[in-house]
Amino acid sequence: MTVDEAARVPVVIVGAGPVGVTAALLLARRGVRSVVLERHQDLYPLPRAVASDDEIHRILQAAGVGEEFAAISRSAKGLRLLDARHRVMAEFRRTEHGHHGYPQTSMFDQPELERVLRAALARRPECELRGGVEVTGVGPDSTGPVRVTYRDEEGEHELWADAVLGCDGANSLTREAIGGVWEDLRFEERWKVIDVDTTGPVRCWEGVDQVCDRARPATFMRVSEDRYRWEFRLGEGQERVRELIAPWLPRSYDGDFDVVRETEYTFRACVADRWRSGRVFLLGDAAHLTPPFIGQGLCSGLRDAYNLTWKLARVLQQGGDERLLDTYESERRPHARHVVRLAVALGWAMTGGQDGAAALRRRALAAACRMPGLTELAGRDLSPPLTAGPLVRRGVRRRLPGTHCPQPWVSVDGRPTRLDELLGDSFTVLTASEPGPSLTALAHGLGVRAVPVADLGDDGTLAAWLRAGRADAVLVRPDRVVMDVVPSGGRDFTPTAAWASLLHTTRTPVPSKRTAPKHLLRSTTR
Repeated sequence: MTVDEAARVPVVIVGAGPVGVTAALLLARRGVRSVVLERHQDLYPLPRAVASDDEIHRILQAAGVGEEFAAISRSAKGLRLLDARHRVMAEFRRTEHGHHGYPQTSMFDQPELERVLRAALARRPECELRGGVEVTGVGPDSTGPVRVTYRDEEGEHELWADAVLGCDGANSLTREAIGGVWEDLRFEERWKVIDVDTTGPVRCWEGVDQVCDRARPATFMRVSEDRYRWEFRLGEGQERVRELIAPWLPRSYDGDFDVVRETEYTFRACVADRWRSGRVFLLGDAAHLTPPFIGQGLCSGLRDAYNLTWKLARVLQQGGDERLLDTYESERRPHARHVVRLAVALGWAMTGGQDGAAALRRRALAAACRMPGLTELAGRDLSPPLTAGPLVRRGVRRRLPGTHCPQPWVSVDGRPTRLDELLGDSFTVLTASEPGPSLTALAHGLGVRAVPVADLGDDGTLAAWLRAGRADAVLVRPDRVVMDVVPSGGRDFTPTAAWASLLHTTRTPVPSKRTAPKHLLRSTTR
């Protein structure tokens, strides 16, 4: 098939929501051009997602909008579980300074976030947004670039892309194009979502309340100075907004409030059975749907973007082997599935479900909340470590691989900066002491630096993290996930065949009689 080179682009992104635009920004940071196709001409003005965690703030920092997001968000104290009479059963606190260097929970208004992301996109010459278009087809790429067709008011058009990212939501055309179907994780409920602006005396704390009431489970949170959100599982009756939110207002209050949005949603739990076909990928709601009980819907989509973009850039720009892209689904799908299942489990426990065992579950939940240390444990990060694989070498003496390197403030020429700004977009070797010749040589072979944490001028966070993980050195990926460690008392990384096949190193295992696999990652010495 003849390809029109004028219509050839490295990456086409279908959908300009937060996931699609963030993916474009992350690719642009690595010099990869993209065209983003969006069916709406303007931003969708109504609020949807309202919560994120510190890992997501770190991803937005990598996309170049960390400070802007900080300006439009506010930290939240955590989660409280209330009984039917709004008495506190348990409280799960979140801190102002999480592992990733930001508040563990932040509240925000999605339209404001999208405006920040769109403004950043407009500043990047590598990105082009085409709004008001309808994508009509995503073709196969078995023998070459992917054909994407779309129409606008001027007619039919086509693009040829080296890769396509389907960020086009739950009714994804891209998912249909690759033959993906939903794996149903057995949760479906109808809920009413109400967003209100009011200066009235709403009773709240600076966090999220979950009302564990079988008759009327509800979620409530303060989003911004005068913005509040309520979510109610729908019953048989159709109560008015004022009746639903009355428990949070004084009985004597008869003032006005502005209902910004009142809508009904079906909360579902699904994961696509496949996330990739050749160079076509699914991200965000196109790949997974989760109930909102732990606030991880948008978070999971942004994790998808961060995981995929550095690998895709490596393949497109530095000759990385195609098999590197296989690790996107193998890493992200189990992680997303775990988060969805956690949301389902917490949803059933907190709302009581709709069956005869609801009372038993509530009693078990109340008893569990009284267990020493449980509330502290539940207040930790909800994002689990990545499972073992070619880019995550876990083992008995390797506790840290699959987890994220913390991000403290460090000092560069006496100027404080966040760790990620110092590390840039490459792999990094962090060491507990001065690196020896072998570590230095390995880092040189990878085209990265071996950095003693003592030279970074932080508050001791990194040194304490290495000690707690019983590691003398760590290899940190561009997405800040630990790939491998030198255990305490060890002398060097000990690459396996799979490890060495992914990174070009100055030391490799003795080759087998088989033909050695192509290197998936090629070094670029600075």
